[in-house]
Amino acid sequence: MVERYVLSIDQGTNSTRCILFDHHGRMVSVVQRAHQQHFPRPGWVEHDAVEIWRNLRRIVPEALSDAGAGVDDVAGVGLANQRETTVLWDRRTGVPLGRAIVWQDTRTAPLVEELKKRPGEEFFLERCGIPPSTYFSALRIRWLFDHVNGLEQRARDGEVLFGTMESWLIWNLTGGVDGGLHITDVTNASRTMLMNIRTLTWDEELLSFFGVPRAMLPGIRSSAERYGEARSVVPGVRITAALGDQQAALFGQTCFSPGEAKCTYGTGSFLLLNTGTDAVPSRHGLLTTVGYKIGDQPPVYALEGSIAVTGSLVQWFRDRLGLISSAPEIETLALTVEDNGGCYIVPAFSGLFAPRWRSDARGVVVGLTSYITKGHLARAVLEATGWQTREVVDAMNADSSVPLRQLKVDGGMTADNLLMQFVADVLDVPVVRPMVAETVSLGAAYAAGLAAGYWPDLEVLRRNWHRAAQWLPDMDPGRRESEYDNWQRAVERSLGWVTSPKPP
Repeated sequence: MVERYVLSIDQGTNSTRCILFDHHGRMVSVVQRAHQQHFPRPGWVEHDAVEIWRNLRRIVPEALSDAGAGVDDVAGVGLANQRETTVLWDRRTGVPLGRAIVWQDTRTAPLVEELKKRPGEEFFLERCGIPPSTYFSALRIRWLFDHVNGLEQRARDGEVLFGTMESWLIWNLTGGVDGGLHITDVTNASRTMLMNIRTLTWDEELLSFFGVPRAMLPGIRSSAERYGEARSVVPGVRITAALGDQQAALFGQTCFSPGEAKCTYGTGSFLLLNTGTDAVPSRHGLLTTVGYKIGDQPPVYALEGSIAVTGSLVQWFRDRLGLISSAPEIETLALTVEDNGGCYIVPAFSGLFAPRWRSDARGVVVGLTSYITKGHLARAVLEATGWQTREVVDAMNADSSVPLRQLKVDGGMTADNLLMQFVADVLDVPVVRPMVAETVSLGAAYAAGLAAGYWPDLEVLRRNWHRAAQWLPDMDPGRRESEYDNWQRAVERSLGWVTSPKPP
């Protein structure tokens, strides 16, 4: 039988979804299931890895059933995942050693401050391309070693496995305790602070510095190759791709040439610029990361600007403040006023990521007067995403030899026309959205299909991309700069909020 589909699994921060794509890159069926968010202490964010695996086992058969398809109709499986979220599990039992620590979690902040002083950011930038931050996996492993009795020794004895979510899911899909594959891909490995950004291998100096034993680490593979066959959920189907979710979106947006960029607007927002086969070091607060690697071809690198809180600010506005009952209502509420009324919200819930990297920052609302209504607050929520995007693009233009001329966008927040117009206005470049907004899932499918021979080359994938919407800049330059100045002054007021406790 001719294989009709590629199956994509997107294991995200809030949910896991399974999508079947056809040869034209069109979605045939979609099934999604949310998982619980755990907040045991201020700044702590955790997920239950077993719940996520259980959800995957439920949604994949349902997606196949909805498409009237069986496992024989699937050419390959590709996975995309929330990246830096850290899972440790027992090699012999397959049971996680506690909940997964999520990329938003800030419990490692004291360790970050120590690393900035000694050995300093340059030590890490030279080796892994990223600075010390609560964002990355190695610090979570070190924290667990320091706080769970006997864990470090068990890891050294080979009893403990580490992985980000794609490693955990692939291990379970391919057999788990009965010979499951313990692997990761170069994009996810580049987010651990443990992989050398140029050799694409685990770096001995970094492993030694963090005290992470090689025995617990997954093997590093390319983003698209034939890893092995699934033994559960879709038995006999080849698993042929894995990418971190933002690199998957870069691939799904067909940003295959240097200078092409995309921004995914989800829980957080992530802007990636393809820099080709050069690992461009950033001097303006961006991350040097692996964009993707197809089989034996050279790796393609990217500069990334990571914004911690964008869509999750809308969720906070809905769930914690109760000012709206559904996320789309924020646009309607924001349209009840003409501007922000002088109010700015800096959502530094987890500190500030790119380009500032300030774990001592916390969220602030500034410019409050008796004039401010919930409509002004709603507009300030949306504008916070636009201004944070502007900060990242300014840094990217400073690092790159070619200024950004167009931004491809995707993710749930792109349904908000007011927000997308504001992004175009503050960047002063066109913003375009493709027909398939789920580009994370599409990118995982494209990489899987390439490795499986379902699609022949990148040009075929380019021809699948079609524009669905475009927003052109239409803001007075003087207003743009005065508002940006106000935003930056608001950010300054968020800094230095978290301080070290004074000795008794």
